[in-house]
Amino acid sequence: MFSKLLLKTLEWLLICIFGLMVLLVFGNVVLRYGFNYGIIFSEEVSRFLFVWMVFLGSVLMLYDNGHLGVHTVTKLLPLAGKKACKFISDVTTLACCVLMTYGGIKIVGLNMANIAPVSGIPIGVVYMALLVCSVGMGVLLLGSLYRLVTGQMDEQEMCPDIEDAL
Repeated sequence: MFSKLLLKTLEWLLICIFGLMVLLVFGNVVLRYGFNYGIIFSEEVSRFLFVWMVFLGSVLMLYDNGHLGVHTVTKLLPLAGKKACKFISDVTTLACCVLMTYGGIKIVGLNMANIAPVSGIPIGVVYMALLVCSVGMGVLLLGSLYRLVTGQMDEQEMCPDIEDAL
C-alpha cells in the first residue's frame, strides 16, 4: 500500500517537474520574442529540473521493468538459468548503486557551498538527484533480490517480453 502511494507520488512529481519545465521554457520564449523580456533564471532552473526528472524517472522505470534489456539468450534458458541471470544482473546493478551513493555523498558535500550563478540554488541540490536515484533503485533491487531468492518472482518478471512492456 505504501509503495503504491510512493510510486503515485513519484509519478505526479515527475508530471509537475515536466510541467514546470514547459512553463519556464515556453514562457521565456514568449516573453523574449513578444515583449523583449525574459525570465532570467529559466534556463538554469529548467536544466536542474531536467536532471531531477531523468534520475527520478529512472527509479520509476526500474520499478516498471522498463529499462532496456536484451533477453534473446535468457528466454532460451531453463528456469534456473533465468534465475541466475536475474540474480547476477540485480547484484551487479545494486553494486553500481552502492558506488553511485558513495560518490554522490561526496559530490553533494563538496558542492553544497557552490551556488548557481543566476538562480542561487546550491549545486549540491542538483547532485542530490543522484543520491535519491541510487538509494531508490537500491531499495527496489533489494526487494527484487528478496523476491527472487524466496521464490516469489515469476518467470515472466525474470525475462519480460518487449510486447509486455508496451
